[in-house]
Amino acid sequence: MTKNSRLTIGSEEWCTLPELGIPAIKARVDSGAKTSSIHAFNIQTFRRKGASWVSFEVHPLQNNRRVSIRCERPVVDKRIVKSSSGISETRYVVVTRIKLGPETWDIELTLANRDSMGYRMLLGREAMSGRMMIDPGSSFCQGVVDKERLREVYGERRVEHSGLQIAVLASNPELYSNQRILEAGEERGHTMRFLDIKQCYMKLDADNPEVHYRGGMVLDELDAVITRIRPSLTFYGCALARQFESMGVLTINSSAAVTQSRDKLFSLQLMLKSGISIPTTGFANSPMDTNDLIDMVGGAPLIVKLLEGTQGRGVVLAETRKAADSVINAFKSLRANLLVQEFIREAGGKDLRCFVIDGKVVATIERTAAPGEFRANLHRGGSASIVKISTEERALALRATRVLGLKVAGVDIIRSNNGPLLLEVNSSPGLEGVESATGKDIASRMILAIEKKLGWKRSLGKPVKDGVGKAAFPRTSS
Repeated sequence: MTKNSRLTIGSEEWCTLPELGIPAIKARVDSGAKTSSIHAFNIQTFRRKGASWVSFEVHPLQNNRRVSIRCERPVVDKRIVKSSSGISETRYVVVTRIKLGPETWDIELTLANRDSMGYRMLLGREAMSGRMMIDPGSSFCQGVVDKERLREVYGERRVEHSGLQIAVLASNPELYSNQRILEAGEERGHTMRFLDIKQCYMKLDADNPEVHYRGGMVLDELDAVITRIRPSLTFYGCALARQFESMGVLTINSSAAVTQSRDKLFSLQLMLKSGISIPTTGFANSPMDTNDLIDMVGGAPLIVKLLEGTQGRGVVLAETRKAADSVINAFKSLRANLLVQEFIREAGGKDLRCFVIDGKVVATIERTAAPGEFRANLHRGGSASIVKISTEERALALRATRVLGLKVAGVDIIRSNNGPLLLEVNSSPGLEGVESATGKDIASRMILAIEKKLGWKRSLGKPVKDGVGKAAFPRTSS
C-alpha cells in the first residue's frame, strides 16, 4: 500500500470486529501505544483440541454495561503491558479481524479491563503501521455510527422487572460502586432504587414501623436493602437499617455489623479476642505519658491513626520518636481519640484487599502505595494488581468478617515476617479498584448473595430480537 493510498483516520473511529460478534465499537486511536487492546472482563482460559483458548465478555458501548457480548478466541501470547498509569500487568493476546472503513485485516488485541477508561478499545500503532495516516485534529473520518444504528445492531433491550425490590441505602447516586450495584440488579430483572440516607425518615411504632422517603413516600414493599453508609452518617444510617430490619427487610450488611466495624477500637478488640493477629496497637485519650505509648508499639517508626479517619485520611507515619511525640501531641490538642500502631517495614508499602461476599473471598488485589506515600491507598494515587493469597490469608479474611457479622466486606491485610496481620475491615468497600484490576463482576455477586438469602431463582427470558453476532442475545429476565 503506497503512502498516498493509505486510509486517513482521526483520533477516534468506529470499528467492527466480525469474528468477535461486535458490530460496532468506538476505538481511541493512539500511535503512542504499541499494541491494541479491548475492554474485557470475566476472562477465563480453557483448552480446546489441545490448544489454549480464552473466553471473555465485552461491554462494547461506552458508559453502558447493559449490552454484553461473550467472545472466545485462541490465545496467541501472554504479554506484560504497561498501562498509561504506569502499571504493568500480564495480558492475554488474541488475533481477530477488524473492519475500519473499507479496509479489513487481522490485528492483535490484548485483553484488559478498560471499564474506567473513556474508550472500550484502543487502536495501537502495530495495527495501523503501513495502512493508515492519522489526522489528530479530526474524528470519525471513516464514518459515524449513530444511536439509531446502534439500537439496530445491538437490539432493543427490554428488562422485565419480575424480580425483587432492592434498594441501595447510600449518599451519592453517582458513585461508581452504587451505579454498578444498581445496574447489576437491573440486569437480573430486579427493581432497583437508590435511597439517599439524608432523605429518609422513620416512624417508630410497635405495630406498624415505617420508613418514609422525601415527599412522604412510604417504603413498604422492599425485599432487601444494601447498606453503603459513609462513616460520617454511621449513626443515622444504622438507625435506618435497624428500622428496615424491624420491618422484616433483609439488610446487607446489618446495622449491628456496620456499627461494630465502624468502631475501630472495638473491632480490633474483637479480632484479638477471636485469635486474629493485628499489628501491635496502643490506644489513648489524650495520654499524659506519650513516651510510654510510643514504647508500647516498639518505638519509632510508628503509625498514628485517628479513630474517625477514613480512606487514608487521619493516618500519619512518624519516622522518629521526636516526630511521633509531635504528632501525638498535635492530635491531643484536638482532643481526638487516637491509635498508635507498629510500622510493618517489610510490607514495603503494600497491602491486600480481600473482597468477601457471603462467606467467600471472591477477589483479592494487592495495593501498592504511590511514590512518597507509606500506605497503599487507591484514593491517593496508589495502584492495584491481581495477587494470589495463601490459605492462611484467606482464612484470616473470612474469620474477620464472621467476627463482625458482615456479609459483604473489604478486608485489609498486611504481610509481615510473622505472617499475615489484619489492618481493618471495611463494611462499605469500593468496587472500582477490585473490578478494574481483576475484571470480575463483583456487583452481580452481591446481587446473587441477596437472591440466595431470599431463595429467589432467576428465570431466563428469550432473546428480545435477532441482531448481529452474539449481541442478538441480550440478558433479560421474565
